Amino acid sequence: MFTAERRARKPSLLACLGALLAAASIGLSAYAAHGVADPLAQQHLNMAALYAFAHGAVLLALGPRAQGAIAHLGLYLLLLGVLLFSGSLVGGALWQWPTRLAPVGGTTLMAAWVLLAINALRR
Repeated sequence: MFTAERRARKPSLLACLGALLAAASIGLSAYAAHGVADPLAQQHLNMAALYAFAHGAVLLALGPRAQGAIAHLGLYLLLLGVLLFSGSLVGGALWQWPTRLAPVGGTTLMAAWVLLAINALRR
């Protein structure tokens, strides 16, 4: 039966994408452990997986509860930052793409965390 409280809850795109990032990170870690022989590529894939898992968990936890423009901007910047950072490392490890976007992703992640800190103080 649907209650008023249940109807008031909305699906959270950020939570969904966070869960998918976490799931992808598990596969990425498994591939790094069992499908890649190069130690540097393994290191890059594991770093990408770590960042994807951690930030995916944050998006899953905070996405449904985000209120206000600063919180939403911070979470969307987390998503963008982890996609740029982890994506750059994965591209470099698997296809020898340049990893120029990793610093942009890292800087975006730092900005996102600062926005989330500001939002926490504003409550």
